[in-house]
Amino acid sequence: MLLVLLPLSALADCTDPAGPDVNWRRCYLDGRDLRKVDLGGAMLRDAAFTRAKLDGANLSNVDAYRAKFFSATMIGTRLDSARLIEADLTRAILTGASLVEADLRNARFIDANLRDVNLTGARLHGTEFRNADLTGATWVDGSRVCADPSIGQCN
Repeated sequence: MLLVLLPLSALADCTDPAGPDVNWRRCYLDGRDLRKVDLGGAMLRDAAFTRAKLDGANLSNVDAYRAKFFSATMIGTRLDSARLIEADLTRAILTGASLVEADLRNARFIDANLRDVNLTGARLHGTEFRNADLTGATWVDGSRVCADPSIGQCN
């Protein structure tokens, strides 16, 4: 009886095609080729994208709370205003990605490649950058650019 009262949009369907506002909550999308797709505004909470290819994709305004992006390639991906609280991007490649105004609180970028990313206005409280390469990244103030080399922190 309770299920009938829930709006259909609240139920995740992991077989839905990639598109804006898709609901992939708790879906396993490991190894998927999602290059240049538009997932703007998508629900990606607790989803898994291990070794997925997301180069050039639009993930602006996504809710990816606790999502897993282990070893994902996200070169040039737009993550502006994305909610990536407690997301795990260990060993992800984000070269040239845009994370403007992204909420990265308690996210993990362990051994990640963050060269030339834009972190302008990003929220970084508790974010872990252990061994991450931040060389050339635009820092949260929008004017400071991390020197070469910047491993684990913006120098």
